[in-house]
Amino acid sequence: MLEISGRRTAAPTMEAGQVVASLEGVTKVFGGTVAVADVSIQLRAGEVLALLGENGAGKSTCVKLLAGVHRPDGGQVSILGKAVTFASPLEAQHAGVAVMHQHPGLFPDLSIAENLFIGQTGLRWKLDHLYMRAEAARLLTLVGLEVDVTAPLGRLRTSEQQLVEIARALSLDARVLIMDEPTAALSQREVERLFTVVDNLRSQGVAMMFVGHRMDEIYRVADRIAVLRDGRHVGTEVAADLSRERAVQMMVGRALDGLYPRNSASPGEVVLDVKGLSCDGSFKDVSFQLRAGEILGFGGLVGSGRTEIARVLFGIDQPTAGTIRIDGKALRFASPKDAMDNGVAYVSEDRIGQSLVMDFSILNNASLTVLDKATRGGLMSRERELDLAKPFLDRLRLRFKSFDQPVGALSGGNQQKVVLAKWLATNPRILILDEPTQGIDVQTKADVHAMMADLAGKGMAIILISSELPELLGMADRMIVLREGLVTAEFLHDEATQEKVIGAATDAIVKKVDGEIVAKPVPHQEEKLVLPERAAQGTWRRVLARRELGLFAAIAAVVIPISILNIRMLSGANLSALAMDAGLLMIVAVAQMLVVITRSIDLSVAAIIGLAAYGAASTIHLHPEIGVMGGVVLACAIGLAAGFLNGLIVTYGRVPAIVVTLGTMSIFRGINSLWAGGTQVSADQVPQAWLDMTAASILGVPAVLLIAIATLLVVAYILRNTSIGRELFAIGSNPGGASLIGIPSRARILMAFSAAGLLAGFDGALWASRYATVDARVAYGFELTVIAAVVVGGIAVRGGSGTVLGVAAGALMLLIINNGLTLVRVDPLWLQGVYGLVILAAIGIDALVARRAAGKRKGAH
Repeated sequence: MLEISGRRTAAPTMEAGQVVASLEGVTKVFGGTVAVADVSIQLRAGEVLALLGENGAGKSTCVKLLAGVHRPDGGQVSILGKAVTFASPLEAQHAGVAVMHQHPGLFPDLSIAENLFIGQTGLRWKLDHLYMRAEAARLLTLVGLEVDVTAPLGRLRTSEQQLVEIARALSLDARVLIMDEPTAALSQREVERLFTVVDNLRSQGVAMMFVGHRMDEIYRVADRIAVLRDGRHVGTEVAADLSRERAVQMMVGRALDGLYPRNSASPGEVVLDVKGLSCDGSFKDVSFQLRAGEILGFGGLVGSGRTEIARVLFGIDQPTAGTIRIDGKALRFASPKDAMDNGVAYVSEDRIGQSLVMDFSILNNASLTVLDKATRGGLMSRERELDLAKPFLDRLRLRFKSFDQPVGALSGGNQQKVVLAKWLATNPRILILDEPTQGIDVQTKADVHAMMADLAGKGMAIILISSELPELLGMADRMIVLREGLVTAEFLHDEATQEKVIGAATDAIVKKVDGEIVAKPVPHQEEKLVLPERAAQGTWRRVLARRELGLFAAIAAVVIPISILNIRMLSGANLSALAMDAGLLMIVAVAQMLVVITRSIDLSVAAIIGLAAYGAASTIHLHPEIGVMGGVVLACAIGLAAGFLNGLIVTYGRVPAIVVTLGTMSIFRGINSLWAGGTQVSADQVPQAWLDMTAASILGVPAVLLIAIATLLVVAYILRNTSIGRELFAIGSNPGGASLIGIPSRARILMAFSAAGLLAGFDGALWASRYATVDARVAYGFELTVIAAVVVGGIAVRGGSGTVLGVAAGALMLLIINNGLTLVRVDPLWLQGVYGLVILAAIGIDALVARRAAGKRKGAH
């Protein structure tokens, strides 16, 4: 297990063949549905057990039982012969179980190095970032990934993120390694690198389980093969003794004929004619023709430009050169709708992120592309939805309970069938299939192939993009091969061979040696020549691209012209007042930040300030003997209690934060009004020491600003250098991933709300001291200003990213705008409108940055 302190405690070496982990007669039931029943499998030291089965057979359930995500309803999980009950994935990790998940549980807003070690460090108040970076670089080298480990993970391509997930599993030095479809997004070269790592771990005595659907990979890596069917264990065989035909028969319960049915139709007229098509940074000078009834394959490595061509053909991206003709007519698609109107359909490679709405029902997803046809009198008609979607769902033999079942509850193969049905409902003439069988079982794969052959036989023109070479060789009537965005070869069905396609895709000399394809190695040194220069350029780009730098530039752009119009902007009195107001706003804004980075929001912070301010001021008025410290402690206690209440309802009551805090805002305001009873506490009713708390200054700097700076520094340290702080960002970046690796999300979110309440209460005490006169309307309407400061400061409303410095700059900018408008005598009634515009501008900038980042990742492919 990794200790983030420069030391590594290796897992004990196991004897070859020793049973390290096992499922013994396990049963798991979800809402009356039996996922697995009486399943027993063993993982042995120095062996790879491949787990086969159709989608929905129970493979993922077995993985999650071993990983501590689920607990069995019957039977037991055993480690080294002892029954264990994992309360969380973290406990499984501590027992030496590491998992490479099918959909990486990674965090796009955290650095690559942090992604490798988040959740593994335990409770630490000082993380060793230098050690983590060095160790991350070492682990990534093992899996063949050369990147800047300080860069955000979200900048990596999908295949590169999968390699990070593999490196994360290796970082655990586990005795048990579970690989849940780890190769789905990898290129052939990356797959081979992974298998080299697996061979090394096998020699070290690690017990491994490999879950996958690609039979070539199964037989390349497995020592034994276990097969599940309908949630039951059919059998376990030595891989060398189990034929592929027998393995498939065990999975589906019968022999499976015709995995790659031939298209019997003769190609018709040219439907799609592409000439000289280019898209800067993605591909160049691509030309091909597609005929009716033809299946045209796109071969090449991941990132060769295949998906990018499909996106241009479907109108998602725009070409920089070339022409697209359909039926001889030149067309330019400004949007996917234009492409759909001209008979083009595109099944994306990312069914979860781009093709399905996981919370929607099967029927709603299947009819998304034909909503205009599914209405009656402007309202959705279930009858019409069924008429449009049901024939294709039936044709694909979808396995489901009802059409109202959430699509997220289906297996991967059945989800892919819903995606296909959705696009077939548009009755396209040209169908683009991008990795249509990725991550689905062999039976579903056969169904998809049969559908493709049937559609082509009826005259549909199909483009097939696939990283599985046997699929392309088996299904394509003709194939073009791309390398680095250029077409390097074209083959007819009978001409194409694995050697020819790999050679064209990699520019390597390939041949068969003992039945295996061998390529000339690429000199590794050449790949690293530009890395230092790129790293230096990347550092400068990150500095110049920081949101804080832009905010300070914007502040200067406001201050300079207003100072010219009114020199009072820079007067000592004005700057002092501005500094005190900035201190108060910064503290509550950073309190809001703690909540927002976890994908929540607290609309009650201003009400907490008011309640704490009046509570502290009235109490110190009635009981001056408690002193200044007593008043501050009371205000903090009020804030802490209010924040804890918010967090408790949000986390354990599972009520959306916006609903909870909208309600508690009114409750806290009501309590404050009842407490005040229409009275106020004025300056002459409180001790002078209470007023001096914020009126004092040190070297001309107001004390309240110094207190705020100290508070922000403490929060910044916690968020940057402690395990709790990084886990808060992880929760916001990927809530599901956080739970998957054992981060106690509910406890952390409760802590964030409690800390936000504590800071708001503390701010209330400072507010009461700063403004002296306190009543039930303290900080009334201040919520918008606080939220504006957070958003303008670069805290992503979706959670997971942002800095304390950005929040401070955002707060300062808003106060300067307010102060400047006052000095140039703009009506104060315009102020809220200005704040609203500033918020919209900030969100617009975030959206632009996100789109640019997505564009860079796409270009990197």
